[in-house]
Amino acid sequence: MKYKKVGSDYVVRLEIGDEIIKSLTALCEKENITFAEISAIGAVDRAVMGFYNICEHQYRQKTFEEPMELLSLLGNVSQKDGKPYIHLHAVVSNEECRTFGGHLNEAVISVTCEMFVKTFDGEMNRRICDKTGLNIFDI
Repeated sequence: MKYKKVGSDYVVRLEIGDEIIKSLTALCEKENITFAEISAIGAVDRAVMGFYNICEHQYRQKTFEEPMELLSLLGNVSQKDGKPYIHLHAVVSNEECRTFGGHLNEAVISVTCEMFVKTFDGEMNRRICDKTGLNIFDI
């Protein structure tokens, strides 16, 4: 991972073999980023994505292990129990240009990933929602 601070924000380039969530967590810990918006594009060769089943209060995961374009990565950084909490959704496409999307649990870069981390003043914490079982913004 390579990155550059621009004002209060960051431009990040993930490299071959970097895992997106681990890399973002490391950046947030090193730079003390507590509240931010994430956007990115790139290419991956492994992605684990999920769909939240509200009735069961659990994610159903699907693993994709093939070269894919990372068409859109959107999400945020907040805090849970004093640690960075990375919440991302992604859309990827395969060789046939078929798209898949969902909550991103893991993704490994195959070529590159160009990312913007827009920071906000202060911090945002998370708490568990009794109705959904999800970690939501504690506003």
